Amino acid sequence: MKIIIEELQNNEEEQISIKCRSMTPEILKILDSFKAQNILIAYSGNEIYRIESSSIYYIETVDNRSFLYCDNNVYESKNKLFELEEKLSGNDFLRISKSVIVNLSKIKKLIPALSGRFEAVLMNDFKVIISRQYVSELKIKLGI
Repeated sequence: MKIIIEELQNNEEEQISIKCRSMTPEILKILDSFKAQNILIAYSGNEIYRIESSSIYYIETVDNRSFLYCDNNVYESKNKLFELEEKLSGNDFLRISKSVIVNLSKIKKLIPALSGRFEAVLMNDFKVIISRQYVSELKIKLGI
């Protein structure tokens, strides 16, 4: 695949052009990443934050409250887990249990666990359990 980047003159509009023989899954993933909403609104105390999806390690729902776990902070989201899953569908996020969505790009290593489950160790050394019903989709997404 060849990538061409051209600088525009001052009055020209930015654009993305894709030339392909057919729409492959890889090209669709690239398109999804351009269209994906990369900013989530989250709360910490009385403060409101704009959180880039790339800084989120995982999202967990506890007692009907959704929490975004970032490198050093935890934020609360007013969205339900399925709503966050839809917003992040074009990015590297995958549901790994009924209550957790993980950022696949933040996984450092996977460790097989009991009963067909896996444990994912994230880049910040957090650990999350991948339920066995989600393991096959994880393997597909990671190309294992």
